[in-house]
Amino acid sequence: MSEVVVNRCDFSVGQSIGGGYRVDQVLGEGSFGKVFRVTGRDASVYALKLLKLWEIVPELRKPLMARFVMEFETGRIRSRFLVHSVAHGVESGNPFIVMEFCPKGNLVQYMERHSVDLAKAGREILCGLHDLHKNGKVHRDLKPENVLIREDGTAALTDFGICGDRNKRMTERNILGRPQQLFGTYAYMPPEQVNRVRGDATVLPTTDIFSFGVMMYQLLTGKLPFGELNDHNDLVVYQRNGKQGHWDRNLLMRSAGGSEWEEVIAGCLVPDFKQRLQSAAAVLQRMPKGRSLAAEPFLSVTEPFGAAPVPFASGTGMLLRVMQGWEYGRVYDLNRLLPRGKRLLTIGRDDWNNIRIPEEEGAYVSRRHCTIEADAHANRWFIRDGQWVTDGTKGYWKPSANGTYVNATPVTQAGCELHVGDIITLGEVTFRVENKKE
Repeated sequence: MSEVVVNRCDFSVGQSIGGGYRVDQVLGEGSFGKVFRVTGRDASVYALKLLKLWEIVPELRKPLMARFVMEFETGRIRSRFLVHSVAHGVESGNPFIVMEFCPKGNLVQYMERHSVDLAKAGREILCGLHDLHKNGKVHRDLKPENVLIREDGTAALTDFGICGDRNKRMTERNILGRPQQLFGTYAYMPPEQVNRVRGDATVLPTTDIFSFGVMMYQLLTGKLPFGELNDHNDLVVYQRNGKQGHWDRNLLMRSAGGSEWEEVIAGCLVPDFKQRLQSAAAVLQRMPKGRSLAAEPFLSVTEPFGAAPVPFASGTGMLLRVMQGWEYGRVYDLNRLLPRGKRLLTIGRDDWNNIRIPEEEGAYVSRRHCTIEADAHANRWFIRDGQWVTDGTKGYWKPSANGTYVNATPVTQAGCELHVGDIITLGEVTFRVENKKE
C-alpha cells in the first residue's frame, strides 16, 4: 500500500477546511496541532483541531494518528464535563477533529476576567475525570489550559490525545526541544509517571488525582506546590520535592479559602500512588462546598466506576473491549477463546497467551501477565494476577511485573470476580468488561 500524500496546509480566515468548515479565527497552535474557530454548513460555531502531519517525520505519523482517533472517540463519551467530538475528516492528508466550541476560553483565561468559585469548578473537573475513568481512560495531561469553560460557566475537560500514551511528552520534547513546554508538562506529573521510563508503574486514575491536586494548589495560591520551575536545575529540585512529598502548606493556608482545601490537596499530592486518594469520587467526598453547590445537584457523584456490578446471567457471554492501547476498540470474546474442555485463559505480551497484548514501545505488559478463570457451572469469571509456570518437573506461580488492576484496585494471585462495567488495567492497556447475549 502506498503512503498517503501529506501536504502542508496553512489556513487563514475565510478559507474552508474539509469543504464544510469556514475558518473564523486561529485559537491556538501546539506541537502537533492547530486549533481554529470555524463555522459549519449549519451556521453553528465549532472548534476544529487539525493535526499538522506534514511537520511529523513519517515513522511517527502512525502513532500520532492513532492518538488522534482515540481523542475523537474519547470526546464521544456521554458526559456534561467533557468537550464533545462532533465530526472528523481529512484535509490534504492531515486529519482533523470538529469539537464543540467553548466560548469563554480555558480556566486560566476565564479566571483573569471573572470571579470563579473554585470549589464548583473543581467538582466539575472531578466529574469529568470520573466519566473518563469509568470508561477506561486516564487523561494524563490535566492542567488549567485543558479545562474549557462553556457559555453557562460549566467546566469541561479537553485535549484527550495523550490518554493512555506514555511517550507523547517525551516524543514532543525530542522533536521540538522546547524547554518551557517540557517544564509545563512535568509540573503536573506524579512521581510514578516521571519514573516510568524504568517501567515501574501502571497508568491508573491516581495519575489524574495527583495532577488535580497540583492544579488546584496553583489556582488557589498562584504558585506550583513543589517550587519554581524555570530551568533544568529547577526541574531536578521540583521532581525531588514531589517524590518526597515536600510542598508548601503554609502558602496554601495563607491563601484565600486555602484552609478548606488542605485535606483535599494533601490527599491528592501523596507521592505513593497506592496511598493517594484513589478515585475522583473519593476526592469529591472531601471537596469544600463552595458558593454554588446548592444549585448544582448533579455534582453529587460519589460512586466509583464499576460500583454497581452486574453478574453474568445464564445464557450470556463475556467480552473484553480494549479501551486504551494499540488495539483500541478490539473486542475479545472469551467464550470463543476458551479452549474446549478448559477453564483458563492467559493474557500477556508473548505468543503463547490466549490473548496476546502487543506493545510497540516498551514492555509494560508482562510475558505472563494474568489469568482469567471461568466457572462454567455458576457462569462466573475470575481474574488473577500472574500465571502458573512449569519449569521442568516443578511448577510455581509467577506474578506480573507491573500488577493487574480491576477498577484501580490491585488483584492478587487469589484473584477477584469480574462484573459488567469493570475496568481491567495491565500496564498501558485497559479493558472494559461487557456482557454478550448469545
